[in-house]
Amino acid sequence: MPENRIVTLLSDFGLSDVYVGVMKGVIAQINSSLTVVDLTHQIPPQNIAAARFNLMNAYPYFPVGTVHIAVVDPGVGSQRRAIALQLDAGFLVGPDNGLFTGILNQNPVVAAVELTNSEYWRTPTPSTTFHGRDIFASVGAHLASGVPLEQLGKAIDAATLVQLPIPEGTPIAGGIVGCIQYIDHFGNLVTNIPAADVQGKTWSVAVGDRIILGSETYSDRELGDIVALVGSHGWVEIAVNGGSAHSTLQLDCTASIKVILTAVTRSPS
Repeated sequence: MPENRIVTLLSDFGLSDVYVGVMKGVIAQINSSLTVVDLTHQIPPQNIAAARFNLMNAYPYFPVGTVHIAVVDPGVGSQRRAIALQLDAGFLVGPDNGLFTGILNQNPVVAAVELTNSEYWRTPTPSTTFHGRDIFASVGAHLASGVPLEQLGKAIDAATLVQLPIPEGTPIAGGIVGCIQYIDHFGNLVTNIPAADVQGKTWSVAVGDRIILGSETYSDRELGDIVALVGSHGWVEIAVNGGSAHSTLQLDCTASIKVILTAVTRSPS
């Protein structure tokens, strides 16, 4: 296994404190030649659903063998399991609290372990409030350096992994009812309705009494206008050209959204 394997980090630790830097220090103590990539450390505190969405959307863009360490862990120190998973294209390390659900819905688990072997922890007596430092960073670095998954702990059944319930869009007469699954830094409201459901169709989004026509780009509408489109992540989203749909519409995650589909299909460009 190459020593320059990539390790990614995702957390809700923010950048005001030393937590992220300390995790990187632990990784460097084990193998300073690893490439460490910060996905984000600005997940809203304890927001497992936001972690799920961001990790799911980052995962496909990394080379085979990448080790993804994700720490959004409101249950740290409790009986929740610490886990490492092997997939066809990489590894996941973090708490078993549902934050890996998005990736696991799209990628089968090859092998799964509970991290019970303290030989690969930073310390056999980890802090009850910072498993990111004492367990996950250390295990991830060892895994990226060639330690086989099965040495990290006892095998577990992938069917027992915690799943985060994210509803799918529901087909109705003339459309689909979904919900907002994520709100990004720009205030864009990302729904749980995939691009495939609107591709090739004329469509619009109903938010209360508002009807927002489906568009191709943000600039298809005037500055300050609300726009509905498929984002780079592959989901229908609602945005404001030059502004924040979250602030404008006052909608939060799980709010219901209706996509209206017509029988007319768009002509190929």
